[in-house]
Amino acid sequence: MRFEDLALCEPILRSLKTTGYETATPIQQKAIPKLLAGRDILGCAQTGTGKTAAFTLPTLHRLEESSVPSSGGKRRRQGGGNRVIRALVLAPTRELAGQVGQSLMTYGKHTSLRYTVIFGGVPQGRQVRALQSGVDVLVATPGRLLDLVDQGFIDLSAVEVLILDEADQMLDMGFIHDLRRIVTHVPEQRQTLMFSATMPKQIRELAKQWLTKPIEVNVSPVSSTPRQVTQSVCFVERGDKAATLTQFLHETPRSRTLVFSRTKHGADKIARNLQRDGIRAVSIHGNKSHAQRQAAIRKFNSPTPTVLVATDLASRGLDFSSISHVINFDLPDTPEVYVHRIGRTGRAGASGQAISFCSRDERNQLRSIERLTGQPVPVQSIQGKSGEVSGEAMAAPAETVERTPAPAARSKPRSKRRGAQHSSGNFVKTSGRSNDRPKKKTRKPRRPSERAV
Repeated sequence: MRFEDLALCEPILRSLKTTGYETATPIQQKAIPKLLAGRDILGCAQTGTGKTAAFTLPTLHRLEESSVPSSGGKRRRQGGGNRVIRALVLAPTRELAGQVGQSLMTYGKHTSLRYTVIFGGVPQGRQVRALQSGVDVLVATPGRLLDLVDQGFIDLSAVEVLILDEADQMLDMGFIHDLRRIVTHVPEQRQTLMFSATMPKQIRELAKQWLTKPIEVNVSPVSSTPRQVTQSVCFVERGDKAATLTQFLHETPRSRTLVFSRTKHGADKIARNLQRDGIRAVSIHGNKSHAQRQAAIRKFNSPTPTVLVATDLASRGLDFSSISHVINFDLPDTPEVYVHRIGRTGRAGASGQAISFCSRDERNQLRSIERLTGQPVPVQSIQGKSGEVSGEAMAAPAETVERTPAPAARSKPRSKRRGAQHSSGNFVKTSGRSNDRPKKKTRKPRRPSERAV
C-alpha cells in the first residue's frame, strides 16, 4: 500500500516524497487508518518495522488538520508561546526519544507544527526555553517530564494524543509510578497509543486501564526467529562461561560480536575478564554516561571492532553495524527477549550466528524459548573437565522439549595455546580458573535513571 492511499494530508505526503518513502510497511498499513479514525492502539512491534512512523504520521496529520485543541483540557498558552502541547510521546531513554524527534522533524518539516525533545542528564535551561517558545508535540522521558511539570514549566491539560513508546522497557526501568502520575495530568478524553516490543501481562493490564477499546496490532510475531541466523546452545557450567567465551573469541578474532548479559554488574564483569585475557571489550548499560555509550558504539562499529557486552535495555534502539555473532552469556528470563537478541545479527540479507550459554539453572529458560519458537535449538558439544559433555548429559531427565544434538564434526589439530582445544563446528572451552563470583546485592535506586539501560 502506498502512503498516498492512506489519506494523509498534503504536507506530510510531500515530506514522505522528498525523503523517498512511497510504500507503507505492514504495521503502518494496519495502524495508520485506525489511528486516523481516532481509535486507541495496542501495538506489538520490533525495531525496524516502521513503528515510529506508524504513530508519528497520523499524529502529525491530526494536529495539522485541526488548528485548535479538541481535548477536554483548557486551551492555555505554553509559557510565552501561542501553542499548547497537544501530543505527548513518552520514551524510556534519551536515545529513543531522540529517534522519535528525528522522525517528527523528517515527516513534519512541511507542516506548521513544532516539537521538542526533553530528557534528563543534561541542564534543563535549553529545554525550558524551547517549551516557553511553544510546542505542539512534546517527546519526553518520564523523569524529566515530571520534573518540569512540578516546576510549572509544562501544562498537559490540552493533550489530545498520548503515546507510550517501548512501554515494556519503561516498566523494566522502573518508570511505572512516573507513568501513573503522568496519566493523571492528561485529559481522560484522549487518544492513547501504546507500543511495546514484548507483550507481558503487566502491559496488558495497563492497556485495560489507560486505553479505550484498543485495537491490537501485531505485525511481526515475536516467536519468529530469523532464518538466516544459525542458532546453537552450549551447555556450560556457570563458572566456566567466562573461559568458554574467551576461547570462542580467540578463535574468531575478526568477528563483530555482541554479548548479552542479564545485569549491568554482569556486563562490566564480562568486559573486565575479556580485557584481562587480551581481548578488546567494552560494556554498555544504564550506569554509563551518554558520552561513554556513544564511545562504546563507535568502537563497536569501527573497522576493527571491540567486543560489545550489553544489557537488553541498553541495546534497544541503538544503531549497530552488521553483527556477525550474538552470544547469550546469560539466557534471558523472557523468551521473547531471546528472539529480539538474535535478531541483531543476520540483517540485510547477511548470515549470522547466535550462540547461547546454558547452565544447569537456566534449563527452564531454554525450554521456554523452544516452546515459543516451536523448534529445538541445536546443541553443540563442549569439552568438559572430565571429558566431552553433551547437551543431553546436562539436560534435566524430565526434558519436555525435544533436544537435537549437533552432528559430530571433523576435528582439527589442537591449538598451541595452553589449555585450548578446538574442533570444527563444536564450541569448546579452555579449562582455566573460574572468575564467576557470587553476585553482590545492590540496593535499587529510589528513582529510575534517565540514562539508557
